[in-house]
Amino acid sequence: MTDIPAPPPMGERRFGRVNWLGLWTLAARENRRFLAVWTQTLLAPLVTAGLFMVIFSIAIGPHRGLVMGVDFTTFIAPGILMMTVIQNAFANTSSSLVISKVQGNIVDTLMPPLSGGELLLGYLAGGIGRGVLLAAALVAGVWVVQGIVPAHPLWLMLFVVLGAALLSAAGLIAGIHANKFDQMAAITNFIVTPLAFLSGTFYSVAALPPALYAVTHVNPVFYLIDGVRFGMIGVSDSAPTLGLVVAGASTGAACLIAWAMLARGYRLKV
Repeated sequence: MTDIPAPPPMGERRFGRVNWLGLWTLAARENRRFLAVWTQTLLAPLVTAGLFMVIFSIAIGPHRGLVMGVDFTTFIAPGILMMTVIQNAFANTSSSLVISKVQGNIVDTLMPPLSGGELLLGYLAGGIGRGVLLAAALVAGVWVVQGIVPAHPLWLMLFVVLGAALLSAAGLIAGIHANKFDQMAAITNFIVTPLAFLSGTFYSVAALPPALYAVTHVNPVFYLIDGVRFGMIGVSDSAPTLGLVVAGASTGAACLIAWAMLARGYRLKV
């Protein structure tokens, strides 16, 4: 008679310290989710970014003069790139959670033996994947249309990944908190969009009044946009090392909050 192996002790996971198969499956699902509707999740943001460039080039570009030593269209290209990345990274994780909650199939994600950290990494993989793909397409487009070659590719990559990770974690927090689409839309319209638009995307913060200048430097999105601008064209309003520290700390804090909410099943488990 074949001996039946004894079950693992209480509290010990049968998959080891990390459930690699479950983590890979969740990450693959989150990436396939946005790739399945690529015209909405990738093509549409690229068209929107292109329209921003065309509109500002026609309306302001020829008459604006130099900004931080470069022409205006060159100056705004990195800001539009980063704005596109963070908005779509946020949308990827937040929409995934809210749709699952509204449709009632969030249980399919919670039932597998995945820890809070594994859930966090799986969702972040989707948001970062979407953000990086958009960033790569926009860098290629800017190179073809404007002839801009990244001045510091490594810095550019670091800030793109950090920005996508930060807003993916923020999207998780918002998606966990929201129970309806209108709540999610309110967070996007009144928090995420203003943060992206008022963080030096279309202007140098050096031109702001002292009060707004100080407020802007508290916003971590400013450092993301400024860091990508340094990586793309080699100019920035603040030191890139400071931006890297602020962006890294902000990403770590957002991931910690999202992990705690996922580990507890906050507003996810009935």
